[in-house]
Order: sequence, then structure tokens, then C-alpha cells
Amino acid sequence: MRPAARAIVIGASAGGPPALGRLLAALDPEPDVGIAVVNHVGADGPDLLPAILARLSGRAVILAQERCPLSGGLVHVAPSGYHLEVGRDRCFSLSVDPRVCYSRPAIDVLFASAAEAYGDALAGVVLTGASSDGAEGLKRIRELGGRALVQEPSEAEVDTMPLAALQRAGADLCAPLAVLAEALTAFGRNPRGDLSGHLRPRMAE
Repeated sequence: MRPAARAIVIGASAGGPPALGRLLAALDPEPDVGIAVVNHVGADGPDLLPAILARLSGRAVILAQERCPLSGGLVHVAPSGYHLEVGRDRCFSLSVDPRVCYSRPAIDVLFASAAEAYGDALAGVVLTGASSDGAEGLKRIRELGGRALVQEPSEAEVDTMPLAALQRAGADLCAPLAVLAEALTAFGRNPRGDLSGHLRPRMAE
């Protein structure tokens, strides 16, 4: 398998699986778009998320594996207990480095590494959650030319993570899941196109 030409990275925590399922089910990205997901789970918990997301979304969902590429047409999920990083060759690496924002896997780790690998061919998405994880990584994505999308806090089951992302990084688009899916589908077709056709972008406070 070859690495995807462009990528979407998604982070979630509390309330994540239902939100991820809804978002992924509504996406229609081009075949060369790869998707990587971090959802906070217990370090020793079973890796049930791929099966759950596959059932909710109808998409092909797998656990990310060491040295495997971020491939188009697949949803790659970070395994429990490991940070998930994307190398410059756009292949995954797993580590047991210290927790970030009390989490491993951490959203910030995935986002920052993917930003270095993909630059302006990357979109980062922060969904519902109860920590500030993802805010720094989303900021890095914007700094390197990628797109930043945040779930509308009033729609999120827990609004702490979307609010932290907006405060630290701002967003090219802050919207409900259905609108985020439309924007990400547009990104898959044209990474440099306008994502804010439905709502105005949100700036960092």
C-alpha cells in the first residue's frame, strides 16, 4: 500500500465513538485521502474501537501498525497505550513515550507529527472531549498550512476539548458534524479550496 496523497486526522475523547461514527459515515473523501483517529481509551483496555467505528460508519477501519503507511480509503485508529505518530515518509510509528495531557495515545502527538509530514495537504479535526488535548496539535497544523476544523461546542457531548482548541488554535471551520463532513469531503477533492462556505471561521481567542 502507498501512503495517501493527503490526510485527515481526528481527535476525540469523552463522547467520541458516537461522534466519530456520525462523522465518518457522512464523509465521502477521495480514494487518496487517508484518515487517522485518536480517541482516548484506557491504556490496558481492549482495542474495540475499530469494530465499533466500522459498524457505525460502514467504512473500513483498522488499527494503525508500526511502519504501515497512512493509506487512502482506510480509517486508521491509534491502539490503546501507544502514541501514534506519522513520519516524514507518511508511515506510522508507535511509542510508549510519556503521556501528553495525561493521555497515551495523545491527539497532540498525532496532529503535530502529521502536520510535519503533510503540511497543507492535511486537515485536523477536534471533536467532543473533556481535556485540552488536540489544541496544541491543531495550532501546529495551522502553522504548517493545514486546515483546522472543530466540532461546534454546543453540539459536543462534552465541550471542553472543542473550546480549548478554539481558544488555543482557532479554526478554519467550527460547525456541527454534518457540516464538518461536507467540508472534509470538499477538502478531499481540493485541499486548497474554501472550507468555510457554510459558517464563518473562528479565530483563537
